[in-house]
Amino acid sequence: MTEHSTAFLPGPASRHRRHSVSRRRLRACHECDLLVSLPPLKAGEKAQCPRCGHTLVRRHANPAERSLALSLATLVTLGLSVAFPFVGFDLSGIGNRIELTSTASTLIGLHQPLVALCVLLTVIVLPAIYLCSVAWLCLGILLRRPLPRSRQIARTLRHVTPWMMADVFVIGTLVSLIKVMGMAHIELGLSFWTFCAYALLLLFTTQSIDSDWLWFSLDREPMAPEGARPGLTAAEQGLVGCHTCGLVNPIAASGKGRCLRCDEPLHPYRGVRNQATLALLAASLVMYLPANLYPIMVTTSLGSSLPSTIMGGVLLFVQHGDWPIALIIFTASVLVPVSKMLALLWLCYVVSRRQDSLDRLTRIRLYRVTEFIGRWSMVDVFVVAILVALIRSGSLMSVEPGPAALAFAAVVVLTMLAAMVFDPRAIWAGAAAEPPSDRPSAGHDNACKEPDHA
Repeated sequence: MTEHSTAFLPGPASRHRRHSVSRRRLRACHECDLLVSLPPLKAGEKAQCPRCGHTLVRRHANPAERSLALSLATLVTLGLSVAFPFVGFDLSGIGNRIELTSTASTLIGLHQPLVALCVLLTVIVLPAIYLCSVAWLCLGILLRRPLPRSRQIARTLRHVTPWMMADVFVIGTLVSLIKVMGMAHIELGLSFWTFCAYALLLLFTTQSIDSDWLWFSLDREPMAPEGARPGLTAAEQGLVGCHTCGLVNPIAASGKGRCLRCDEPLHPYRGVRNQATLALLAASLVMYLPANLYPIMVTTSLGSSLPSTIMGGVLLFVQHGDWPIALIIFTASVLVPVSKMLALLWLCYVVSRRQDSLDRLTRIRLYRVTEFIGRWSMVDVFVVAILVALIRSGSLMSVEPGPAALAFAAVVVLTMLAAMVFDPRAIWAGAAAEPPSDRPSAGHDNACKEPDHA
């Protein structure tokens, strides 16, 4: 059973002992900016921010061997998924079999290169880059000699992770097959099963990465600046935590700078600045209108074409009695994008107006949910990509992408970017630095010890 530990935050009775806290283990929480000291952790344990509950680090047993094995196994399943037939269908002698890459190549042939690029990047290319990067880094750590460009490669992991959507593609495939199953016989190729294994292993691989341990293994850890005090926010001490490697850095006089360890650009908290989030939300709202008004795909059967919008597809599933599939499409394509835009707009409003309609813990949980669910809206785009590649029988039966496919893919990307550029530290602006009284802190003696990173 996984154990939990709260990062060390000195209480009022131990203020005089702050000097004993190691400056090597200080972290600035990315979500509330509180400066805390990490306690020693064993395998299976994780440390959470004592104020907002954000997970700061998570330890695993044999992390290098574990991540290397998972990444190599995932790469093998990806190779098998690309090499063999994916799915096929047969209807009275009319049928087709496709490979995984056909979902992108067919879209390119139908003059939808941007949608094809979106599918190819999120399902194959970015996961492959991520897996190769993890294998490269772990191999160097096991050899006790980091391989060339390890620091630059490690920096890419955080940026690539949110855009890998193999698990979403699996759901899109299942929805597509259920839609076709009612009128034709479905054949599941070897690639389908290996792809399901690939999506599952990719999820395990991402969860096996402990960036705190990874960066310590690559480049140890310089001490935080002299005078850094746990229990206060980093911003009020002129400090900023690196979002990539976690190192606490001093804020440059210009307000701009790079991390001393990983060389990533630093993002010090400068107050409530929601202009970028609002601009991206406005762009996503503009794109959401054509995404729903125009057809997302056009089905041709016996020479007759039938355009279908997002809501039209939901109603079609309802008419056929497929309520679960209709609910999935409605949730992913309508409920999630609209809820995400409204939630981000509301968060921008309350942090700028300092409204107290909900407590800060509730707001940060809303933000976490909003950031997590955004990628699942890509289900509808993947459904279109699979059906377009699979059903290609000319005027007898075929599916082509509609103009709404690109617009809806843009909505998903824009809302994800809006959630990423929103600064959750603004939610905690003006809040007391002390943790809630019901949240325990780690013992002082343990908090001052240097943890084992091996």
